[in-house]
Amino acid sequence: MTKPTLLVLAAGMGSRYGGLKQIDPVGPSGEIILDYSIYDALKSGFGKVVFIIRKDIEKDFRECVSSKWENKIDVEYAFQDLNALPAPYTVPEGRVKPWGTGHAIMCAASRINEPFAAINADDFYGRSAYSALAEAFKEDAPENRHYMVGFELRKTLSEFGSVARGICVTDKENFLRTVTERTNILPASGGAAEFTDEDGTKVALTGGEIASMNFWGFRPSIFQHLEALFTEFLAKKGTELKSEFYIPAAVASLISSGEASVKVLHSTDSWFGVTYRDDKPRVQQSIMELVTQKTYPSPLE
Repeated sequence: MTKPTLLVLAAGMGSRYGGLKQIDPVGPSGEIILDYSIYDALKSGFGKVVFIIRKDIEKDFRECVSSKWENKIDVEYAFQDLNALPAPYTVPEGRVKPWGTGHAIMCAASRINEPFAAINADDFYGRSAYSALAEAFKEDAPENRHYMVGFELRKTLSEFGSVARGICVTDKENFLRTVTERTNILPASGGAAEFTDEDGTKVALTGGEIASMNFWGFRPSIFQHLEALFTEFLAKKGTELKSEFYIPAAVASLISSGEASVKVLHSTDSWFGVTYRDDKPRVQQSIMELVTQKTYPSPLE
């Protein structure tokens, strides 16, 4: 059976971190979050990693990130280019913002012919997400069956400020029905949470809701669907300077039209990310605990 591929959305890394050389280590031997993602995917049976980057960060990216993995797993590169648009569309004058995560995934179509995971470069997802998806890809399922790994909401929050999360609703067979973006989510007592609605009303959450953290599992048929949806997006919003073609919106559209189904897999791990500067020590401590528990070696190898 063909091994799945790990697709890493990393085109925004340079702009988010102020240059790749400023990526902060979080592991005890200088590892960055992305190192753990690749390690977990490799241990879960993935056979290749494709990095989506920008041309202008390629040199730094190869030196700082991918060089340490190129002798351990097949590594390929795809480039998100602002000008990579279907005819007759062109980039509107003054636009510098990328076209979004859906467009980024489209840019990897020539590099992927097998099922693949799509993840954010700077999120720590944990081993169970990769192993659950690798097992799901072994199922005898239709080509338009895709997956999303969901996390327990309380395991994705920050104690240092509010966050935005996609709150998922599934049916009794764990197929995704809706993803509602909620902002200003804060932890509450007893593992619960709350968010502030648009009118200022505070709404209680149990903390056990399924949160989407942009960990997707796609079959190659997704590329054709994304191309069609992106063309529709450009027809409506292609002249705007800041509109983005997001993958959750694309997935929601495919579910609504019946063109695809998305089965939700459940992670047993906590998601880590540095949303706020004060989050970094907590991430470092959490990873150190996993190293102490022998979940990860130090250094990664």
